[in-house]
Amino acid sequence: MASAGLMLLPSSTAVVNSAPASATLGQKSAPSSVGASLSSFNGFRGASDFCSCARSKAPAAVGVSTGSQTVRASSEEKGSGLGRREFFSAATGLSLGAFVGGSLVTGEAKAEAELADWERIPLPVDRGVVLLDLAFVPDEPDHGFLLGTRQTLLETKDGGKTWLPRSIPTGPDEEFNYRLNSISFLGKEGWISGKPAILLHTTNSGESWERVPLSPRLPGNPVIVKATGEDSAEMVTDEGAIYVSSNGGKNWRAAIEETLSATLNRGSSSQISGASYYTGTLGSINRSSDGTYVGVSSRGNFYVTWEPGQRNWQPHNRTSARRIQNMGWRADGGLWLVVRGGGLYFSKGSGATEDFEEAKITSRGFGILDVGYRTKDEAWATGGSGTLLRSLDGGKSWVRDKAADSIGANLYSVKFVDEKKGFVIGNDGVLLRYLG
Repeated sequence: MASAGLMLLPSSTAVVNSAPASATLGQKSAPSSVGASLSSFNGFRGASDFCSCARSKAPAAVGVSTGSQTVRASSEEKGSGLGRREFFSAATGLSLGAFVGGSLVTGEAKAEAELADWERIPLPVDRGVVLLDLAFVPDEPDHGFLLGTRQTLLETKDGGKTWLPRSIPTGPDEEFNYRLNSISFLGKEGWISGKPAILLHTTNSGESWERVPLSPRLPGNPVIVKATGEDSAEMVTDEGAIYVSSNGGKNWRAAIEETLSATLNRGSSSQISGASYYTGTLGSINRSSDGTYVGVSSRGNFYVTWEPGQRNWQPHNRTSARRIQNMGWRADGGLWLVVRGGGLYFSKGSGATEDFEEAKITSRGFGILDVGYRTKDEAWATGGSGTLLRSLDGGKSWVRDKAADSIGANLYSVKFVDEKKGFVIGNDGVLLRYLG
């Protein structure tokens, strides 16, 4: 898989004891190290101290799935049978356990043509759930987790053929309906982030998860979390703050000096269209395998890049008259870029650049939303209203899978765990599994 990232969809879309002396009020500057507890926070300068070392351990599992007993994944919308207090345990350190009772909402497809390379997987979720990310445990290749809106967390132990709902640790008085947006594993250790700001950590392949406390001073909401080593992770917020931890999330260090808006408003981006007096967030962010990021402004009028070691985000003008929808990394290290209305562009060469050329692709007028690589030469593109396209020459030419047109859902992302295991995720609980 060439890159990991997040596109913030409609309706959605750390760390020091003192701020740098050069920062001014209104510039969200990122401090350099985190305090040990919330009481150690000093003044808020933007990307400042936000995590405490207080961690709550996870008690025993809430329940056991019987295979025939599953429930809706949401209790808030469309008349779900369970109240939120029944569906999500009040304990702050719950183990993940299957829910019992309730009813199964499979999101079964209506009559639709058979896909050549994919199969649609029914899921125990409400219609209206948007799937956002998935990951598998490297040490257990058939064991994975799937995330989405309405606090959706599903688990598979057969490579993605079947999925069961799981719970997340929540506080007794929390009324949030979390949007779980990013998950990453390295070995048996995994991380989950979401919005409103939430961070979960496991060291036992997801058998249990514990909550990592986050301060309300955190600039923005976590949108990407990446497991980078034992007890180590990297976290990015939608305001462009980047933090790293090497002790299981007890302490965090800022990897960048300031948030995106602070960088753009210092005057260094006067030649960047739409960057002056910027107060928005990143609409999409993608991370390459070597830790380089590319992000698109929420309005799509420019993009930014960051490489490990750089002090700030580097802004870039878009090369198309149309606004950018999403960007990510090719298998060869170059960039792909999709614009609103369906255009697809590829950078010339590898790394961060502003030199792009347009690819020949027909999307029926629906926007392309994501591109994923199965191999260096084989790529898939997904988009609105069931748009699913395949390239066998690295993106030079594309063929549409017309059978996907009948799915009738927006296909937001395509992810390949390896050459044999891939998934397309979309709205209304749509999940496609790659057959090869």
